[in-house]
Amino acid sequence: MSILYVSPHPDAFPSLRALIAARYGEAGEGPGWGGAHPRICLQPPPTSRTPFPPPRLPALEQGPGGLWVWGATAVAQLLWPAGLGGPGGSRAAVLVQQWVSYADTELIPAACGATLPALGLRSSAQDPQAALAALGRALSPLEEWLRLHTYLAGEAPTLADLAAVTALLLPFRYVLDPSARRIWGNVTRWFITCVQQPEFRAVLGEVVLHSGSRPLSQQPGPEVPAPPKTATQLKKEAKKREKLEKFQQKQKSQQQQPPSGEQKKPKPEKRGKRDPGVVTYDLSTPSGEKKDVSGTMPDSYSPQYVEAAWYPWWEQQGFFKPEYGRASVSAPNPRGIFMMCIPPPNVTGSLHLGHALTNAIQDSLTRWHRMRGETTLWNPGCDHAGIATQVVVEKKLWRERGLSRHQLGREAFLQEVWKWKEEKGDRIYHQLKKLGSSLDWNRACFTMDPKLSAAVTEAFVRLHEEGVIYRSTRLVNWSCTLNSAISDIEVDKKELTGRTLLSVPGYKEKVEFGVLVSFAYKVQGSDSDEEVVVATTRIETMLGDVAVAVHPEDPRYQHLKGRSVIHPFSSQSLPIVFDDFVDMEFGTGAVKITPAHDQNDYEVGQRHGLEAISIMDSRGALINVPPPFLGLPRFEARKAVLVALKERGLFRGIEDNPMVVPLCNRSKDVVEPLLRPQWYVRCGEMAQAASAAVTRGDLRILPEAHQRTWHAWMDNIRDWCISRQLWWGHRVPAYFITVSDPAVPPGEVRTAPELDTGTSQRTDPNGRYWVSGRSEAEAREKAAKEFGVSPDKISLQQDEDVLDTWFSSGLFPFSILGWPNQSEDLNVFYPGTLLETGHDILFFWVARMVMLGLKLTGKLPFREVYLHAIVRDAHGRKMSKSLGNVIDPLDVIHGVSLQGLHDQLLNSNLDPSEVEKAKEGQKADFPTGIPECGTDALRFGLCAYTSQGRDINLDVNRILGYRHFCNKLWNATKFALRGLGKGFVPSPTSEPGGHESLVDRWIRSRLTEAVRLSNQGFQAYDFPAVTTAQYSFWLYELCDVYLECLKPVLNGVDQVVAECARQTLYTCLDVGLRLLSPFMPFVTEELFQRLPRRTLRAPPSLCITPYPEPSECSWKDPEAEAAMELALSITRAVRSLRADYNLTRIRPDCFLEVADEATGALASAVSGYVQALASAGVVAVLALGAPVPQGCAVALASDRCSVHLQLQGLVDPARELGKLQAKRGEAQRQAQRLRERRAASSYPTKVPLEVQEADKVKPEPSCPARCLEHPECLVLVSGPLDTRKPGGLTGDLSAEEQRNEPRGRREK
Repeated sequence: MSILYVSPHPDAFPSLRALIAARYGEAGEGPGWGGAHPRICLQPPPTSRTPFPPPRLPALEQGPGGLWVWGATAVAQLLWPAGLGGPGGSRAAVLVQQWVSYADTELIPAACGATLPALGLRSSAQDPQAALAALGRALSPLEEWLRLHTYLAGEAPTLADLAAVTALLLPFRYVLDPSARRIWGNVTRWFITCVQQPEFRAVLGEVVLHSGSRPLSQQPGPEVPAPPKTATQLKKEAKKREKLEKFQQKQKSQQQQPPSGEQKKPKPEKRGKRDPGVVTYDLSTPSGEKKDVSGTMPDSYSPQYVEAAWYPWWEQQGFFKPEYGRASVSAPNPRGIFMMCIPPPNVTGSLHLGHALTNAIQDSLTRWHRMRGETTLWNPGCDHAGIATQVVVEKKLWRERGLSRHQLGREAFLQEVWKWKEEKGDRIYHQLKKLGSSLDWNRACFTMDPKLSAAVTEAFVRLHEEGVIYRSTRLVNWSCTLNSAISDIEVDKKELTGRTLLSVPGYKEKVEFGVLVSFAYKVQGSDSDEEVVVATTRIETMLGDVAVAVHPEDPRYQHLKGRSVIHPFSSQSLPIVFDDFVDMEFGTGAVKITPAHDQNDYEVGQRHGLEAISIMDSRGALINVPPPFLGLPRFEARKAVLVALKERGLFRGIEDNPMVVPLCNRSKDVVEPLLRPQWYVRCGEMAQAASAAVTRGDLRILPEAHQRTWHAWMDNIRDWCISRQLWWGHRVPAYFITVSDPAVPPGEVRTAPELDTGTSQRTDPNGRYWVSGRSEAEAREKAAKEFGVSPDKISLQQDEDVLDTWFSSGLFPFSILGWPNQSEDLNVFYPGTLLETGHDILFFWVARMVMLGLKLTGKLPFREVYLHAIVRDAHGRKMSKSLGNVIDPLDVIHGVSLQGLHDQLLNSNLDPSEVEKAKEGQKADFPTGIPECGTDALRFGLCAYTSQGRDINLDVNRILGYRHFCNKLWNATKFALRGLGKGFVPSPTSEPGGHESLVDRWIRSRLTEAVRLSNQGFQAYDFPAVTTAQYSFWLYELCDVYLECLKPVLNGVDQVVAECARQTLYTCLDVGLRLLSPFMPFVTEELFQRLPRRTLRAPPSLCITPYPEPSECSWKDPEAEAAMELALSITRAVRSLRADYNLTRIRPDCFLEVADEATGALASAVSGYVQALASAGVVAVLALGAPVPQGCAVALASDRCSVHLQLQGLVDPARELGKLQAKRGEAQRQAQRLRERRAASSYPTKVPLEVQEADKVKPEPSCPARCLEHPECLVLVSGPLDTRKPGGLTGDLSAEEQRNEPRGRREK
């Protein structure tokens, strides 16, 4: 057994880091040694167990006598190897290790230094403000990095986040008040997101952030007496006092001066960057006609301008139809067929970010397949949403006319629903078009359309005739408010930790939940007044108890075999039954049995032949109970039963009890398990077939992690209840039979007032008196044949219920194509290619489509299933209206003010008590509202977020970052069009002309790589890989490098080279826009239409232009890439040196010192590019062994090339030396304060152990402050100072000595 030794101190952040890593290891692949998870020990290891003095905590012992590992970094990595983000040496792993190192070396010292004063563990000489400033400097790189990233490395927490978060626990708990957290907004958002992850919460619990009033868990200790001040300190204080006195005298003299007759001219305000404002497309282009792009491009990108007019033209031209460019859809296509149907959104719905993510992914895939030349169909549709639609229309009726549906009648009510659907039902389609979804709208289907309704009837009749669909009376999820059974997906589970008061529809006062009530049943015939105590969370259901159960091996009740207890209110005898399901260790080991109102009790009742007594009607009022409880609402009865038990002396206690309360997600009512006759689908055989299809590989489920869930569900599936007690939906095509023949016994007809339907409830245990049919006439013929009578003696009554919405949705992939009738679409597009949806409906929709598809057509409905993640807010919380974090994608596209967000809450159906809470959430997340980002940025951002198998914590600020990317595309294309010139004619092919420069060859090579990664990513559904490749090409390679290198070429005299550059530039624009088109259809179409065409036969739109493929772009050039990598390395070094010395407007000369002739030749070849990219003056390559000019700052570009930047005359060496001396002085003072703190008598007891451990590893100041004491850390300007002394200059070092200097500069 491995043992993890940790500190018990609640602020011991190294130990907390190890414990959280252990949690992640348990949830993932396990610890790095492959064994069992370690046991936790809250103390240091005993000396006898260690081969050396006890290590600092945390420490990990891998088995007795095994390997010892200590220190938070090593222990955490061993406990959670997957936290590295990838194999060692990979880019992801290196990035994680970099941030872990930063946390250990920068964050922890700064965090401890800032927190100790707040804890009172400081001397009076210590400056808390300096400590806070140091913390701010440490947080700055984090704040900048997290501006565009949710986590430090990747799309989920890694060891990097773990190290940094635990390092910052102390400041967030004790130092960073709300105003400071607003300054560090990105860091705070990331910190809260991390600590709310389940693994963090399991160790840290609820992290309480500092409120500003110093709520410390322990009182500050006595301050250490300050040492006597030095002469230097006294001199500084005197100077400060002198300055203050002069300032006060100046202020006083100014106040005494009489006002001048002339007013000073006010200083003009500093002009900021001009805001281009919102640019709109104002030309009168009729809907469906092509947008006019002949005018001048606006100065900057504007989503409203760019997105105008394109979608109606695409739709009018038929670009989204699979027939486009073909004689028919059945015409052979060697490129293949791609078919995907949309997960039909509810007709009542409006877009949320889940829809936006689904459609961004689906449309990018559809556009990619279409551009590849495949026969492509993305079929739209809408779901009738039985419960949701009926509720909406019922509320509308009551609000406008004061009528209920029962007052209106079924037929009239259905007419109202259809009327509402025609008025409001296509709203979701307009929103999908706004997202740019390239659906074939001519094939749009509604699940209540005649074509789909006929498919539903056919499926029901076939399955009923085969015995797959049957009728049975069982426990169902019942909503008393809706008066209907509901599916599992419509039940929300609210977890309670104890006593809680909840609002329940229909009750004025809140109802108590989360308590366990104990009461006694008296044993019948007992002379000693013996009793059996039971407990329940639903005390009102005791009125329906029919037995008490105990475990067969429980010794406490063996003497009660064959005995009974007496019900206190009905005086009925309740048998004591013995059943293995009872937990002897829970409570008294005795359980009340209510078969009609609990699933476990129902199964016990079936095993023991117990009667199931329903005590609630469909509205939740009590029936079949004695007075005074008869007719009481269920939760009023809860109170009455409790009072009655107390009066009879049978109440034994009440205690808090954690529990889960099932709530109807439509009505928010508490769901009741009730016995009701319903229609069911036998799922066993169909589930086996669906499971086998995945096992064989006929059906691929991606990510593959979901296959385990698939098999688990299929192996444990239960029969599916498909009937609902509603009016809106597909009415069950089944009829109850009455035979007018005395020779035929009638079916059982039972009046059931509890159903409140106004009709008798027909029951038929063996199903003989129910018949299904495609029409009433067909059903009558089948009934007459079954009973051997003439049809005229048969009377039929159709079932009042409708079918579950998921039943019609399960038929969607083939019902939209005309099934059961044969059609061209059904023959061509079924089975489909792909089903893409969220993983939360894998069972409720995907599994049922597969089962019904195999059963009814003999074919899988699709060959692949790709399941994307669920969208959460930036803090990792589920989207909830009550939290105010639900984001309408149209608000992200168009932008919305904070007040606009508040107004949406007022127009929602939120409870008034929740509105204020939601407003606070909006203020915290969107203090200035949501800026306008545009459709393209939203789509690109959502796809960039989509990491397989992980939920998406969406930060709107990242979407805004992609809007800036759109602006970069706009400006780059605008510059390129100017560079190409009006008379530019692109060559007929994209092949090189043979005179390309080095940078031309390089950009073509990088374009080749972007094409390869894009196609590879689409094929693997790795959308972040695609977006990263395209973003990097456009931003970091085309804009940052190639266009900068192109400027002197286009303005040069060599027209051959310039023409080659123009052709390469055009190829980059052409291919680059085609690459981006699936993600950003609007801006790429706008820019593409402004480019000249290679041939007259070019497609009219970018969305049907061939997608770039590796065979088209095969210009990989390793030699050019190696040369340009050297140029870029040199450029980075020069830029860094320029920034260090604040040389923003000066172009200093640059000298390159190389290690060999090959590197020298390469450096000479790229010197011109370095000059352009680094804004340098002369870029000269020094001959081997030649001395470096004096007065240069040095940095390493590579292990074969050093960069020397001429600073002589540009900077003051004495001033730079003074800066370093000041840093050394501050470092020495820090070291002195550290020694003083450690020498204090309260240090060992008051300072947390992890802080003491951190102090131990700081025997001397860190590198930035010790440069003057350690020559190996110093790289400064050369000049007239002594170059061989500490703090000297590198100008006179030999070439070999300079190559041995550490990589970096003076502050590496």
